Amino acid sequence: MPEGNPGAQNTKDMKKLLIAATALLMMASCSTLKVVDQNAALNAGAAAVQALAISDSQIKQLCSQYMVQTDGQNTKLPADDAYTQRLKKIMARFHNIEKLDLNYAVYKSNTINAFASGDGSVRVYSGLMDVMNDDEVFAVIGHELGHLINKDVRDAYRTAYLIVAARYGIGAFNQTAGAISQGFLGDLGQQLATAAYSRRQETQADETAFQFCVANGVDPFAMYHALNVLLRLSGSTGSQGQLAQMFSDHPDTAKRAAHIKDMAEAAGYKMTSSGSSQSSGTTGKPNTVKPNNSNSKPAGNTSSGNTTSGKKKINQKH
Repeated sequence: MPEGNPGAQNTKDMKKLLIAATALLMMASCSTLKVVDQNAALNAGAAAVQALAISDSQIKQLCSQYMVQTDGQNTKLPADDAYTQRLKKIMARFHNIEKLDLNYAVYKSNTINAFASGDGSVRVYSGLMDVMNDDEVFAVIGHELGHLINKDVRDAYRTAYLIVAARYGIGAFNQTAGAISQGFLGDLGQQLATAAYSRRQETQADETAFQFCVANGVDPFAMYHALNVLLRLSGSTGSQGQLAQMFSDHPDTAKRAAHIKDMAEAAGYKMTSSGSSQSSGTTGKPNTVKPNNSNSKPAGNTSSGNTTSGKKKINQKH
């Protein structure tokens, strides 16, 4: 993640974050806030201000520590597992990713979820891989990387750190390895879990996923199909409990799907067959994609819909 300039933070945003942190402190009890001593509350305002000033490199370090805990709390599948091998095959097709030191892993869980952390960690739940084919998984990861590239992840961690640091009365980020307590990381995770990206952020991440698909010879409608999978599952009683909050709470999923479909069609692509199979895994035989900016077909069982050659080349954004 590139270094940012903390001093260039928008003043209005800083005030909003500070007000939010202060409001939380005023509304919650001391036991809820886990204030470490009687003077901590007095330092909370200063803590919030200093938390805003943590750099991108410090956010990356915070993400790394958080991911150590998160990996330990989930069943992280080994390299020789079929799910891990499938993910490796999918992501081997990813190109045009600059300045992102990524590492991938699969969590064994029925939860339908995926996320990218600020340290470059990308985690995909096996539940998501069970209900989506390779192109759709590719698109969802592209969406999560969109949040990373667009600095949404950085901003979410910074806001969460601000609030939790204010609760603990911590004045500044401690760069000593292991200095952040497990309790603090746990509270940070809870704060992140209740956070939500804005409609604009979600739309931009969808558009980044579309760009990734086009740039890498993947079905331009893959994100459209992935969103429709989530829509169908959100209406299924048996699947509602498996949908992660980040997916079930996404704003206007149908509108987002329509937007990506419009983008693909505006770029000259035509979807000649619609719908998505439950999951192609490693045995399905979905239709082949022929994107307009690739001379070769993606290997394996990847496509969720057949498209014809388009008229316009889409350049990958970075």
